[in-house]
Amino acid sequence: MGQYYNPCILTENKKQVKAWVYSHDFGSGLKLMEHSWLKNDFVKAFESLIIDKPEFVVWCGDYANNVKGCKTNLYDRCKDDAKVTPSDKPNIPKTRYVINHDKKEFVDKTKLIEDNDGWRVHPLPLLTCNSNGRGGGDFRVDNEMNQGNVKLIGKWAYNLISVSSRKPKGYKEIIFDLVER
Repeated sequence: MGQYYNPCILTENKKQVKAWVYSHDFGSGLKLMEHSWLKNDFVKAFESLIIDKPEFVVWCGDYANNVKGCKTNLYDRCKDDAKVTPSDKPNIPKTRYVINHDKKEFVDKTKLIEDNDGWRVHPLPLLTCNSNGRGGGDFRVDNEMNQGNVKLIGKWAYNLISVSSRKPKGYKEIIFDLVER
């Protein structure tokens, strides 16, 4: 079966969903690799919530483990009163950098590599997902090109994340070179 995902902004204790965005509101699928592409309006809409505004982010899957001490996972905690619907055609400034303020790391989106069809995987969903590999539609790690890089998947889940057009000073650049083949 396929695993569904909702990108979420979490409260400081990382147990509650402060805001989340629903993929179907943007004509995208719920499965991770149905929407994790650089020019996807759904991902751009979520980015609009964190432009130069660090938030605790997780791309939570419905197959994820329960929140510690709770009977539900974060996907199940995405309630209607926390759902936000940014502009359906986000007209946001170009955001070149995806930034992790906890780890002091960033990814430069202009350096992403293309797959055979010219598509580029957006780093934000994969870096912040919490349960990749548990369902259909997740990012496939059995691809020979990705074997050394799978450690990137989920590496930034639950961290303070933002996007910006400005390169962060004093942060380490992470090369995000995952592709779907």
